[in-house]
Amino acid sequence: MKVIIPMAGMGKRLRPLTLTTPKPLLKVAGKSIVEHLLNNLQAISPEPIDQVGFVIGNFSADIQQQIKDIAQRLGLKYHLFIQHVPLGTAHAVFMAKDMLQDNVIIAFADTIFLAKEKINPSEEAIIFTKKVENPEQYGVVDLDQNNFITGFVEKPKTFVSDQAIIGIYYFNQAQKLKEKIQYIIDNDIKGNGEYQLTDALSMLLEQGMKFKSYTTDEWLDCGNPQTLLSTTKRILEIQHNNLSQSNAIIENSVINPPVYIGSGAKITNSVIGPYASVEEGSVIENSTVKNSIIYDRTIIRDSCINDSIIGTNSTIINNANKLIVGDFTNIENHEK
Repeated sequence: MKVIIPMAGMGKRLRPLTLTTPKPLLKVAGKSIVEHLLNNLQAISPEPIDQVGFVIGNFSADIQQQIKDIAQRLGLKYHLFIQHVPLGTAHAVFMAKDMLQDNVIIAFADTIFLAKEKINPSEEAIIFTKKVENPEQYGVVDLDQNNFITGFVEKPKTFVSDQAIIGIYYFNQAQKLKEKIQYIIDNDIKGNGEYQLTDALSMLLEQGMKFKSYTTDEWLDCGNPQTLLSTTKRILEIQHNNLSQSNAIIENSVINPPVYIGSGAKITNSVIGPYASVEEGSVIENSTVKNSIIYDRTIIRDSCINDSIIGTNSTIINNANKLIVGDFTNIENHEK
């Protein structure tokens, strides 16, 4: 099975965290968002995923290497396709046009999802959806009584359906999608100034392609700091326990699960959790950390950290504020 993952977006709502790290590479309980996505796709794929195409922006060589490392760690053959200018969802998918052949899963790297239903490879096309309370904020699908899609509606002003498209698609003849996207680009057909994937899907639907709706059990957003925290909390709840890596050092400290403590982390004279994720190589001393994410190689000392996200390679000393700070940040309060 081939997978295409468009992930070229800027992640502006997550700044300053995404100023140095693309959103799909931000970690949730020890794994990047894109790695969670690939693991979840493997769980629903009818056959092993053997190759993945990442559609990226103008990322640095270091970021590209991190993406390659993820693919290699999962035993996947990888391809990098660069979308130099963001021209829409259809354009992003078309960057990986060489992979749009036969069975393909397309998964936008915006969210983490959980589903039990495996893809039936005989289905012509599948779109994963989730029931939402506010469908006017999403692209939704209209369904018949057999869960086949009869239409796509973007942010409907009047009620059409409460089944929102979550950005996971399957095609058993992906070359048909490639042809429609090529037509859209060649004829400069745009919506809101961009080449939209839903326009290609609508054309395929009008020409008789059968789209089946598969529902997801969980659709976890990672689009802004608050939803990133709530998604981390939910992932920790699902994992149920204290996930401390074997080489983490915990001395004279209290661990209130669920938590994640990464490889090489050191916790001393502190209280960690519940709902804390302390990533690789971070040091926590004389502090309390709960409902927070502490990214790699960060130092927290003499502080009370709650409802916070601290970027990599940062230092927080003698602080009790709610913080959302990016990488390489130093905050030291000298007041007694």
